Amino acid sequence: MIATKYIATLALLTGSCGLFAQQIPMNSPQNVVQLSASGSVEVQQDMLSISMNTVRDGADANAVQTQLKTALDAALTIAKAAAVPGQLDVRTGNFSLYPRYGQNGKPIGWQGTTELILEGRDIARISSTAGKIQTLTMGNVGFGLSREQRTKVEGEAQTQAISRFKAKAADVAKDFGFTGYTLREVSVNSNDQGFNPNPRVMAMQAKAMSSDAPVPVEAGRTTVLVTVSGSVQLK
Repeated sequence: MIATKYIATLALLTGSCGLFAQQIPMNSPQNVVQLSASGSVEVQQDMLSISMNTVRDGADANAVQTQLKTALDAALTIAKAAAVPGQLDVRTGNFSLYPRYGQNGKPIGWQGTTELILEGRDIARISSTAGKIQTLTMGNVGFGLSREQRTKVEGEAQTQAISRFKAKAADVAKDFGFTGYTLREVSVNSNDQGFNPNPRVMAMQAKAMSSDAPVPVEAGRTTVLVTVSGSVQLK
């Protein structure tokens, strides 16, 4: 009886050891270090985006839709006359029409909204055009970076990040008593915040101005960040 228990226990221990051995990689990499470094460049925002919209209500869906179309067409006439590719681009945004319901759950009318978006690098032209449009009201105002500016700045920040990554890898190798390192894997990531909206109070101030006055906007600065991360093999 004792011999039987001993054999069973030994078999159990042997099985456990086999399972444990399978969980340990036989050829796991040695002397590998994970590192990360970043570079950043502050730059003036050079793109402005202004969305303008209006809301219409009525008992008849076709009438509401016609009112929205009339308001949008009038705004488009002004905006397209001032449009310059890359400097002031014009595009339509959200256009929706939906029923309104009363307390009894039955439809009591229709409500719709339409949107026009002005965006580009010519901030003065965009703000002036927005001030001339009277059939739509101010929505969101946001600043960002043009593709050309972002590409240039990202390149500068990436150069910083890679240089710092290499310096950090060399320092780590030296501190651990190695003569150098080889790069195993690396990834490069950059932030992309797009347009940064300004407080809506700016739009409220713009509405209080004279009909043809430019919308009061002022570009700020933003920071483009690039991060390099990966692993190196010390040698």
